[in-house]
Amino acid sequence: MRKADVVNSIAEKTGIPKVDILVALEAFFKEVKTSLIEGEPVYVRGFGSFILKKRAAKIGRNIKKNIAVEIPEHYIPAFKPAKEFVQAVKNSTHDMTDSGDGGSNENTSI
Repeated sequence: MRKADVVNSIAEKTGIPKVDILVALEAFFKEVKTSLIEGEPVYVRGFGSFILKKRAAKIGRNIKKNIAVEIPEHYIPAFKPAKEFVQAVKNSTHDMTDSGDGGSNENTSI
């Protein structure tokens, strides 16, 4: 599901214009990014948390030049789903065999 699909789905369920939903969704994404950049996690009860994970410094390798490269410690954004969210997905019944590449082409005929 892409962002446009999410906007369409919310518009159908709520009757709110798509433009307003898109503005709200973009504002949410921007607020999450800003908060994480400032080092502040975002908690959404019943859904999950947008957090920062610390990656320790390590030695990597540039395989083209065959030299060791030091990678400094850094933070990466991460999402930690809420227990209710995880349980709901575990209990769902869906077939994951068709969603391997994320880009299904439903109009293809053989």
